[in-house]
Amino acid sequence: MNLETTATVQTLLSTPKKIVITGHKNPDGDAIGSCLGLYFFLKANGHDAQVIMPNDFPDFLKWLPGIDTLIIHEKEVEKSTERIENADLIFTLDFNALNRVGDLQPLLEKSTAKFIMIDHHQQPDAYAVATYSDVRMSSTCEMVYHFIDALGGNQQISKAIATLLYTGIMTDTGSFRFSSTTPVTHKVIAHLLEAGANNAAIHQNVYDTNSPDRMRLLGVALKNLQIFPEYKTAFITLSQKELDTHNFKKGDTEGFVNYALSVKGVRFAVIFIENKQESIVKISLRSKGDFSVNEFSRKHYNGGGHTNAAGGRSLQSLNKTITHFISILPDYTEELNDDA
Repeated sequence: MNLETTATVQTLLSTPKKIVITGHKNPDGDAIGSCLGLYFFLKANGHDAQVIMPNDFPDFLKWLPGIDTLIIHEKEVEKSTERIENADLIFTLDFNALNRVGDLQPLLEKSTAKFIMIDHHQQPDAYAVATYSDVRMSSTCEMVYHFIDALGGNQQISKAIATLLYTGIMTDTGSFRFSSTTPVTHKVIAHLLEAGANNAAIHQNVYDTNSPDRMRLLGVALKNLQIFPEYKTAFITLSQKELDTHNFKKGDTEGFVNYALSVKGVRFAVIFIENKQESIVKISLRSKGDFSVNEFSRKHYNGGGHTNAAGGRSLQSLNKTITHFISILPDYTEELNDDA
């Protein structure tokens, strides 16, 4: 965080404020961890803070410290609306465009509060009076650590904050294996461990609590795997019927796309998940090297994200979405086969 942004934030936080902290729709470990980590820090410094999420999130994150303080907008519309309308400051974490918050969007757009953005995705919108944006960062949780440090709060990182930030960094880096994991990331992790984060317990709580239904759904996903060696591409499909048969719950398909990317020779992987309730096909994209799934998703699926991890959606049927995807792969033959 540069000196100008730090000074602006310090001025805004120099007196007690009513603060709302929010993450994106369908929040993941980084969104939940960063929002709650910042929440505990702001509360410790005398602010009236509240985390509001647009909608619910997976059960494997519901053990995290402070989860019981969250307001889920889709469940408590009046309560969340009142908090946003009365806020002096609104922190937006792990997203950089207000169209990422679902039904919270109109409330945020008409708010008179001042906005502070902390995010690591590409091409941020200009809605905040203080923007801390860095696409080189592994996660928003790592950015919240540096944010706290820049404000002189390094020694205020409690066990709860350490647990939350560790969880977000771990999940957004694929357990520290993605290229966004830097030497600085590991230094941050070292301090979080010193502050009380229990890495073994965190990993077990997030990754080792699979239901039998989820494991069987993974089997179906792998059975549906299709590989196109000439494009170094693999994709997985899951229909609504397959989800329903396996009692699908939010978060059950988390990480499935990485199995497609793990196939030898594959550089580009996608999972297409049918959602009949929203009349969309949800799409998650991953890549290796410099093939940008952020650009691919922005061009074809009204989405975006990072160079190697992005999301999007299709309004066509599952079959038409897949047919279209296969039809455009030849346009990327050179890029996908360029190993430079």
